[in-house]
Amino acid sequence: MKSDTTIEDARGRVVCERCTVADRPLPRLRGLLGRRELPTGEGLLLRPAPSIHTWFMRFPIDAVFLSAELEVLSVRSELPAWRMAAGRGARAVLELAAGEAARRGVTSGSRLRIVANPKGAGHAK
Repeated sequence: MKSDTTIEDARGRVVCERCTVADRPLPRLRGLLGRRELPTGEGLLLRPAPSIHTWFMRFPIDAVFLSAELEVLSVRSELPAWRMAAGRGARAVLELAAGEAARRGVTSGSRLRIVANPKGAGHAK
């Protein structure tokens, strides 16, 4: 898992300061399980992932369903524990603390980008 990334929108506004990218089977499977909370500013980008579940979780999350190009397809706000959610055509899911998507202005149609080293020279993937 890569944890030194930041997620920004197309205007350069930060959506997630400390985002972990789970792009391998075991980290995707583990997800946020075992955590007591997801602090503001932290998140988990699961890819590939067309759907998620919140079984065994202890807190609600916002689930942002993304295309392969990181366009926001849909947002499920405050998804409680013991639920499943999917996004039609989704290739990735950004999990944020409950309420963060609305607070940061993430809506359908928004374009996001991954910034590998936000304190460096602005290198974006």
